[in-house]
Amino acid sequence: MLKPVITVLTIGLVFVSVFLAAFHTPKAHRLPIAVAASDKTAALFDVRLQRVSPDAFQVDRYQDDASARWAVEHRRAYAALLADDGTPRIVYAGANGPAVSALVAPLGTLCGSGCQAAGHKMPVTDILPLSSGDSRGLSVFYASFGLVLSGFLFGQMTYQVAPRLSFGQRVSSLALFAVVGGLGATLIASTAFGAISGPFLGIAGLVTLMAGAVAAATVLLIRIFGPVGVPLASIFMLVMGNATSGGVLPPEFLPGWLEPLASVMPAGVGVRALDGIAYFHHDGLTSGIVVLSTWIVLCVAGLFLLDRIAASAGIVHAARS
Repeated sequence: MLKPVITVLTIGLVFVSVFLAAFHTPKAHRLPIAVAASDKTAALFDVRLQRVSPDAFQVDRYQDDASARWAVEHRRAYAALLADDGTPRIVYAGANGPAVSALVAPLGTLCGSGCQAAGHKMPVTDILPLSSGDSRGLSVFYASFGLVLSGFLFGQMTYQVAPRLSFGQRVSSLALFAVVGGLGATLIASTAFGAISGPFLGIAGLVTLMAGAVAAATVLLIRIFGPVGVPLASIFMLVMGNATSGGVLPPEFLPGWLEPLASVMPAGVGVRALDGIAYFHHDGLTSGIVVLSTWIVLCVAGLFLLDRIAASAGIVHAARS
């Protein structure tokens, strides 16, 4: 009687704790800002950044305006001070979401007399705005969350509905789920609503890998731990994965103990790669494919090994009896 109560409450309390820890008072931690300016101007800008918000920004020097702008367009920096031609201005990528935009848009007031006449603001320009179908920058997160949730439910249901599937049948159903889910989610998010821009096949491929990685991990956890694997998969794949995905806020806004997960969890690498396809010249695409494929290969290999061990044990037991 108490087991389902304890299990559900544990998942719920972990969810509340992790999401509140991540988002109750989000603060940027060393958000990269590109600067193409003289030493004096760059130093003055850095000092004023630290006065406004200590440890929120990290100034990275670039040799000219073109390279600093490239850093913003490829998500190596979240904004840039361009001043190597003597006319200082701020550029940023609105595609990073409203939280980043609200943080970097006021930077035009910080250069002051060190850059231009006192009392004047530098122009601030959004060079990579969000698409018209994604005005709040949350479409990638919601599309990803839906497939992560579906992957978890698939992993759970496959053992409840068909616990005796062979290894080949289980992997085939996993592949079918991932491909159909990836295509369906892309049709809805990209084609029907125009919420995620980019090549259809590229988006579908990434979403397929995300769904497959979460489903394979869930299946493996249930295969190893039995019924306990369901809450474990819920905590790690759903709660931790989505909290650190960067779909709501970039990883630089997460607490230090959560930020590293963004680069290894399926949701995190998938969201970054999808944003890269949509806005940032394929930033994170290669690493996303590698990490997601690694999740799938390792989990499928784990299932194969466990099935072989179980089959060998069954043969030995039958021979002895």
